[in-house]
Amino acid sequence: MASKKKKKLDVWLASPRGFCAGVERAIEIVERALELHGPPVYVRHEIVHNKRVVETLRDKGAVFVEEVDDIPDGAVTIFSAHGVAEKIEIEAKNRGLPVIDATCPLVSKVHKEGQNHAKKDRQVILIGHEGHPEVEGTQGRIPGGVLLVTKPEDVAGLKVRNPDMLAYVTQTTLSVDETRDVIEALKARFPNIIGPDVKDICYATQNRQQAVRDLSEHVDLLLVVGATNSSNSNRLREIGSELGIPSYLIDDAENFDPSWLDGVNIVGVSAGASAPEELIQEVIERLSEFCDVKLKKLDGVEENITFKLPRELIDAERNNASAI
Repeated sequence: MASKKKKKLDVWLASPRGFCAGVERAIEIVERALELHGPPVYVRHEIVHNKRVVETLRDKGAVFVEEVDDIPDGAVTIFSAHGVAEKIEIEAKNRGLPVIDATCPLVSKVHKEGQNHAKKDRQVILIGHEGHPEVEGTQGRIPGGVLLVTKPEDVAGLKVRNPDMLAYVTQTTLSVDETRDVIEALKARFPNIIGPDVKDICYATQNRQQAVRDLSEHVDLLLVVGATNSSNSNRLREIGSELGIPSYLIDDAENFDPSWLDGVNIVGVSAGASAPEELIQEVIERLSEFCDVKLKKLDGVEENITFKLPRELIDAERNNASAI
């Protein structure tokens, strides 16, 4: 009996998608620390929000822990790309742990902005999602603490010391549109508040969001590859849904439901900034099991940004090389 002919399916790939420079840097830091010091090295919190990345590094000898207390004395310690509160850095220093800080430079930039505002006696408002590691790190980096808002409706309930001495900073992985709405609400209530428009949202987040907007003009279904605890991945799915496209966030190909293809001729595929390209290719292979897939890559922004590795890692590698 002849096998049933597969239906044709166009698969459009967002560009850019997947790894950003901050994520590539964080993963490289762990890999080079393992080469330099040998396993195990200890990473406080998931280095980035992706199960495949974490499992791959774990197989190489990285140990992921939630607290500095879980790290043995003298063990090489890495802080995740999301950043950490100052008290955690002090705790590690007091224990004499050799620390390599993998905080994304764009997150560190937000910390510095908040600290500069605090030095000038401005009360700082942080636009972000409560409980996210980046938000917890930023909250713990700004003297005097911060007021946290997530959506425009939160602004009305803010109790501030002096409405003329306010500033705001933002989590780097938010929706550009949502953040703009919060900023407008802040400026409407506090006309003298200062802050960076949406410039604190990182270039990679903005580029991926724009790519999904462009993709959504052409597709019947959007698949976003990324972890459910990844803020920037969730925002990509939300943008597709807001534009009226059935949109799903999936960890990997196993999470794909073939029933989603009913009545669908064009599928758009994107990925959060911490999702490796191999996961995207596996999703395409999974789609190929059900359909005759024709791939198309949408034109988008070319990203050529790289970030320097931490000085403590470079110095350690140099000292090791000179000792050989």
